[in-house]
This record gives sequence, structure tokens and C-alpha cells, in this order.
Amino acid sequence: MTTVGNSFMKAPMHLSLGLMSLLAIFLSNAVSAASPPLILGLDADMSSGSAKAGVAIRRGAEIAIDEINTRGGVLNRTLKLIVRDHRGNPARGVDNIVDFSEMQNLVAVLGGLHTPVALHELKTIHDKKVIYLSPWAAGTPIVENGYAPNFVFRVSVRDQYAGGFLTQKATSRGFRRVALALENTGWGRSNERAMKAGLLAQGLTAVGVSWFHWGRANMSEALNDLQALNPDVILLVANAPEGVAMVKRMAAYTKDRRIPIISHWGITGGQFFQQARDALKAVDFTFLQTFSFLKPPFPDRANRVVNYYLNAYPDVKRADDIFAPTGTAHAYDLVHLLAQAVLQAGTADRDRVRQALENLDEYQGLLKNYAPAFTVERHDALNAGDFRLSRFNNVGVIVPVE
Repeated sequence: MTTVGNSFMKAPMHLSLGLMSLLAIFLSNAVSAASPPLILGLDADMSSGSAKAGVAIRRGAEIAIDEINTRGGVLNRTLKLIVRDHRGNPARGVDNIVDFSEMQNLVAVLGGLHTPVALHELKTIHDKKVIYLSPWAAGTPIVENGYAPNFVFRVSVRDQYAGGFLTQKATSRGFRRVALALENTGWGRSNERAMKAGLLAQGLTAVGVSWFHWGRANMSEALNDLQALNPDVILLVANAPEGVAMVKRMAAYTKDRRIPIISHWGITGGQFFQQARDALKAVDFTFLQTFSFLKPPFPDRANRVVNYYLNAYPDVKRADDIFAPTGTAHAYDLVHLLAQAVLQAGTADRDRVRQALENLDEYQGLLKNYAPAFTVERHDALNAGDFRLSRFNNVGVIVPVE
């Protein structure tokens, strides 16, 4: 009886602790039920020529969202990612923005790789007052868009800065006869202005410009036109499909006629290396990047993300295999900056979150210590000091040149 009695006397304390745990879980679930998740949209190419960029952005956002939710979310609410595929089609992109704007609890939308899509969406973004976060598309007018208030914020390359960076890298190698090969879109035209300004600042002018359209599978005409001008380097602005055609055509020339190519980063958003692997062995080809998991500015922060990535995505076995790393890193930082803005605003109201994004405290990100990321006058978080040149090694890993 004593044993039974002693055990019975201890039971209420044990049960009390268990009930307290159950109560805590119940209350937590009750808060979650009473507070539906905040929606973060992703509007990107998920299935067409630049789908790898869309997947890279999605993964960066997913990692950041899981970290935020594990810590309790923001304002006692979790974040939820909803993805829409625009397939590089501007009209589809506008439809996606409208669709997102009608969702209850939407706080912001992440964009994708394509500048032309983002430019086409700007009016709808501002009509619907949708916060648009750009982790890739680099066209200067996406951010310098003339809207006040401006709902667009970017952690990515800005063409105005990229033009000066790429032309400086070309001339630092001794090149003086610089030719431009540009896709005939708003992104290409944005780069034409920036690259010509970069050359002019160094007392140079482009020896020629060749334009090509999306879907161009043969670059013979474009390259032959430039070859006739006797350039010693070509600055390329293309996405993966057109970049593949350009490199294959250059590799087909005899060795004495091959010209080095320094490219913008759009080529990394698709199956560029897989399709141009053999041609790249014959061409001096480098391209702009902002970040590498192999040589990050803050290894401890990067290693934490790499470890999560390797556990979450079984198709990647090591850091070398993380494709389109800039898309992942940019999206990761943008989502954390958004969460910080919601916390500072104390509300998910989009206009107040937009104002908070312009007045953020310092944030220690993957790419840099943002101090701050944005201001009222500056909605671009990166500048030319954050850029670097990279190349593909012989197995397709993006490695920094410098």
C-alpha cells in the first residue's frame, strides 16, 4: 500500500507537467489557427528556359522562411510561400501579380530572372500596392521606375553598376576594342546605356553593337557582324538559351578568330553549362556574379545555409553542386529583410511594411552587412563593390575568378 500510495501521490505532479506541455501546445495551435500565415508570393520562370533561376530563388526563400517559422514566425504568424510560374511571359507575369494582390494576407512578392517581365508588371505592382522584391532581374528601370511611393526593392545586380563593372574588367585585361552583343529587350537596352557610359568614362566607345532576339538558336550573323569590326573582347547580355548559341558559334571559329567573352549573369539561370560544356573548353568565357558558397564573405553564415540546403534538397550533395547560387543567396537575404520590416512595422499592412523597408536597422546577411539595406532614396541594396567575375570549372561548378 505504501508503494502504491507513494506512486499515486507523485502522479499529480507528473500529470501537471504533462498537462502544462499540452496546454502550451494547445495555446500555440490556437494562436496559429487565429492568425493565418502571411503569404509571400514567388512570380518567376519555373518551367521554361530560365527555370533553374526560379528554383534557386524558391530554395533560398524556403530556407529563410523555415528559419523564421522555426523561431516563431513574425508577429506570431508563420510565413507561407506560394509559387506562380510566368515562364518568361510578361502577360502571364501581370496575371500572376493580379492573382497575388487578391490573396488575403499577402505581404510581398518575390520576382524572377526576367527584366522584361518585371518591367511589364510595374504598373500593376503599383496600382495594386504590392511590395515587389527582386532577387535577380537587373534592369535599372525596375527600381528607378518613376513611381512614388516606390514598391520595388532589390537585392541583386543593377545594370547601371554592372555596365561599369564589366567594362572595367574588360579594360583591366588590356582590351580596348570592345563590342557588345545584347538581347533585344528592355534588359539589353538598359545594359547598352550602362556599358556605353562605362566605356565613355574610360575614354572609349564600343566598336559595334549586335542585337538578337529571344529564342535565337544560331548566332552566326550576329557574330560575323562583330567579327568584321575586329574587336578584342565581346560583352554579352543574354539568358541561357541565347548564351549557349553564342558560345557554340564562337567555339566553331578557328582558334585565331575566337574572341574572349565577358558576360552578364543571365546565362546562369538555365541549362547553360550542360548545353555548352564542350564549347566552353574552346572559349575564354567569364561572367558576373555577386556571391559564391565556395568563397563567401561570411563563412559561418554561409555554412549554416549550406548545411540546411544539403539536408533539404537531396539532389545536391555538396556546396559545389548548388546551382545558380546568387539566386538562392539573394532570395534568402530578401526574405529575412522582409521579416525584419514586418517586425519593425508591427503590422503586415503592405504600405507600412514598405515604409519599414526604407528604414530598416542593420541586418547581417549572407552577402553583406546591410547598414541599412535600403533608404527612401535607394531601393538597391547592392553596388559594384559587391560584384565579382566567375567562370565554370570543367564540371560546371561556378568558381570565382578573383
